[in-house]
Amino acid sequence: MKRLLFLLVLVGQFSFSNSIFWGKTGHRVVGEVAEQHLSSRAKREIKELLGGQSLALASTYADEIKSDKRFKGFSPWHYVNFSFDKKYGEEPVSEFGDLVMGIEKCLEVIKSKTSTKEDKAFYLKLLIHFIGDLHQPLHAGRGEDKGGNDIQVQWFGRGTNLHRVWDSNMIDNYGMSYTELSANLPSINKKERKKIQQGTVLDWVYESQALAKKVYGTAKVGEKLGYNYMYDHFDTVREQLQKGGLRLARVLNELF
Repeated sequence: MKRLLFLLVLVGQFSFSNSIFWGKTGHRVVGEVAEQHLSSRAKREIKELLGGQSLALASTYADEIKSDKRFKGFSPWHYVNFSFDKKYGEEPVSEFGDLVMGIEKCLEVIKSKTSTKEDKAFYLKLLIHFIGDLHQPLHAGRGEDKGGNDIQVQWFGRGTNLHRVWDSNMIDNYGMSYTELSANLPSINKKERKKIQQGTVLDWVYESQALAKKVYGTAKVGEKLGYNYMYDHFDTVREQLQKGGLRLARVLNELF
């Protein structure tokens, strides 16, 4: 009986660890921040495409469709893995696609004059989500441990993994809704906002990867994490959510 329970726990952890990305609250923060910085034209065109749906609501769509087998091929688009001492493209990229390729495809479809409204709306929802994923550092982590999913730790005495700690454990523990968290992000001026919005998608990937290197050094397998970890790292989570929102706004303003 004990052996059966142990196996069930392992299966549960495996299934759970491979389905985790920025949690709903994190993605909605990115969408909410972006919405606040859209141009009037972008707001109008996005509203038309999404049928009035907010960016915050649309931001979780790419995770919601993962339970539908028809969309299985989009799963690898949520992350990108390449050696820390390489640049993207210096070694073979995944034949199944990755986060960089996913964003490029979304932009291509949305820009195309031959794309249907339905296709543009679908890929816009994916784009909103993927720009958010890009700013969770472990989405640019090591492939061999699935971006920290295989690094088992404890969060306030309960089993989890390093990826989930950064995806949602810290955010959930903070106890704010996405609107509350969006309204209480670091205060920045116009010059600071423009600086954050500079660069390309690859620049942002390299930035996340550099941060991922640091994240890997913050916890060991089996380590008990809690208040001290929150104190040391939650400001970084907040900064990444804000960057994701501001950069998503830039991408959308350029698109529309």
